[in-house]
Amino acid sequence: MKLYELLEGKALTYLEDTEVKGITDDTRKVSEGYIFVCIKGERFDGHSVAGEMLEKGALAVVTDHNLNLGDRQIIVENTRDFYGMLCAKWFDHPERKMKFIGVTGTNGKTTITNVIKKILTDNGHKVGLIGTIQNEIGDKVIHTENTTPFAYDLMKLYAQMADEGCDYVVMEVSSFGLVQKRIGCTHFDTALFTNLTQDHLDYHKTMENYYQAKKMLFSICDNAIINTDDSYGKRLYDEISCRKYSYGISENADFSAELLNIKADGTNFILTNSGKKYNINMLMTGMFNVMNITGAIAVCVNQGISIESCIESVKNYGGVKGRCEVIPTGKDFAVICDYAHTPDAIENILINVKKCTENRLICLFGCGGNRDSTKRPKMAHSAEKYADYLIVTSDNPRNENPDDIIKDILTGLEGSKPYDVVTDRRQAIYHALKIAQKGDVIVLAGKGHEDYQILADNVHIHFDEREVVADGLELL
Repeated sequence: MKLYELLEGKALTYLEDTEVKGITDDTRKVSEGYIFVCIKGERFDGHSVAGEMLEKGALAVVTDHNLNLGDRQIIVENTRDFYGMLCAKWFDHPERKMKFIGVTGTNGKTTITNVIKKILTDNGHKVGLIGTIQNEIGDKVIHTENTTPFAYDLMKLYAQMADEGCDYVVMEVSSFGLVQKRIGCTHFDTALFTNLTQDHLDYHKTMENYYQAKKMLFSICDNAIINTDDSYGKRLYDEISCRKYSYGISENADFSAELLNIKADGTNFILTNSGKKYNINMLMTGMFNVMNITGAIAVCVNQGISIESCIESVKNYGGVKGRCEVIPTGKDFAVICDYAHTPDAIENILINVKKCTENRLICLFGCGGNRDSTKRPKMAHSAEKYADYLIVTSDNPRNENPDDIIKDILTGLEGSKPYDVVTDRRQAIYHALKIAQKGDVIVLAGKGHEDYQILADNVHIHFDEREVVADGLELL
């Protein structure tokens, strides 16, 4: 591609007729004929190596200030924004070829995006999915490292989705992705907000920063679906100006859930919209899944799909891997695997499972290393408040000592419930299975869909809790 084509008239240099071989913000990928975009991150500023990249063969560098590199620098106001535009142009603007639905918030994003994809697919659409667990193009699964891929990878994925006939993309939009401009010039037809509770404060520092990051999505959408049962949702609903709809259990919500009947093997409830009531039966359990289904239906109705068709799609849907997932045991006790890794998520899963528990509710959990340490005692407090028995263990320790993480967790316990500390997570799960009694439910919180554990120096080891449970049952 010629440089003048790539820049689309936004910033021209004497090199405008030169052929561009590639674009990147990664110093390791720069080679002859590339455009290198200088991005300032938390630990590294690409501007500091701009000259080196030219020596390495870069055609030009994109910078946000004058680096005295003559005509081989392209000065722009914001290099992150500009890189997103370059990536979109490089892949022939795939973001203009499909309709986008974005879901943001602390909890519920994965379930909601998967339900939306199912409803749209059942109604004749080919859907791309971008999320925490995996990316999908129709039925094809693509591994992912980040909830929201980086700009170049995201546009490359968009292009693949467009080429393979997708007319919709349903996407979990992370606060990181929004603040770091990873989504480039993507515009969303509809955006949904689930809720906001403490998470990622190691990055955002304050809840206000976290909220403002999430709010960015609603400045680039045409329609908003907002959970107004959440205090931040109420605030967001009042502050945005696009067309908007509310959902929740409030009678005043545009999509309201009521008359709940939550059981261990499923849930039924009444959905009210525009004065009409609809009976919904689903295999998933828990109040949080009632909210997830209600939000997903609100999105799809906004896309012109009838509520009746939505209800038909969700009635046999079993849920998402690692989200309140029942792991078969063949015993007289149950094991549930859930991704809950925030205080609010722990509360949600335990409150809902408690309603279906005949005897004790046992919660096994830990906290990730090199992440927001202030939530560790809060996690313990939430677990102690709703579970009958606690097993405190390791999660993804990364470069922290697992025992130090556990010490932080234990400061949040008041001593009202019995607890055990088993640092090794595999042994902790074996211990939970060993002490389980008839009618108990064991909740394995924190790992969910993950089939790995992250140790020091970002070493990933295979760790699938479904397999660990199966191995533990063999030892009983």
